[in-house]
Amino acid sequence: MHPPRIAALIVTYNRKSLLVRCLLALTKASRTPDLILLVDNASTDGTRDMLREQGWLDRDDIQLLALPDNSGGAGGFAAGLKHLVANGVDWIWMMDDDAAPHPDALEELAKIAVDPTHVYGSLAVQETQTSWITTLMHPTPRAVHHANEVPERANVQFLPFLGFMIHKDLVQRIGLPDAGYFIAADDIEYCLRAQQAGADIVIAGKSRIEHPKADWYRVGAPGRSLICLRLPPWKRYYDTRNRLLIARKYYGIRLLTQTVPGSFVRLFAALRHEPRRMAQLGAFCAGMFDGLMGIKGPRHRWWRINP
Repeated sequence: MHPPRIAALIVTYNRKSLLVRCLLALTKASRTPDLILLVDNASTDGTRDMLREQGWLDRDDIQLLALPDNSGGAGGFAAGLKHLVANGVDWIWMMDDDAAPHPDALEELAKIAVDPTHVYGSLAVQETQTSWITTLMHPTPRAVHHANEVPERANVQFLPFLGFMIHKDLVQRIGLPDAGYFIAADDIEYCLRAQQAGADIVIAGKSRIEHPKADWYRVGAPGRSLICLRLPPWKRYYDTRNRLLIARKYYGIRLLTQTVPGSFVRLFAALRHEPRRMAQLGAFCAGMFDGLMGIKGPRHRWWRINP
């Protein structure tokens, strides 16, 4: 029986210097992936020329999947997973181009990722802090913000597509990420889909990836507090819309009792704490409309929401 083949899947768009940093980290690690698939989302900054000129594409362990259009992170990961599942790898380790895995990240993750029916992930960190709020599920759900609070192995609520590892068999069972999300919350939806299929979502606290910390703040709401992200208006559109798309699919009546009210709380917080208030309001309204109507795809330009 051959050892499992692990592929790293990197989605990139117009960040060639960060992509090179990610590639250097992967290829100099204590355990390197058996294959690295680069999905280029139609970059316009010379990414493909750079990869050829620097010799990355001369390596047997690196492949390029060049997409004709920018399909967002969701579309890039969907295309990459489809390609890899059809080409003989066992596990796929997914990340963005601004990820910088620690030297032992894959080695530590492989120790934990042993059951193909579950989803596993590395811990995204910025030095000693977690890059994203990580919610440990046992013994009771609690959010942690420091890397050392995360055990070697722990069940979590969700994992981002940043060190996210899934087996090809589970991909074949639950399908590909929903490319219609374009960006934002596509990873949350994929975790929910995996959980519906019986998968645990497991984080490996010793497997770490450097990544910029999310810019978030907390606001009070009746009976609870909400985490809000500082976002430019075009990302506000996707954040608003995709939360509603998820709620329509998975949350039932909580769409109306929790998600919609929570969306308005986030809007009021953005109008108070963030610049470009009218643009934020317009993006929110567009996202609310499309989310409630179930409309997907790359729509910020259709709504004339400029980056």
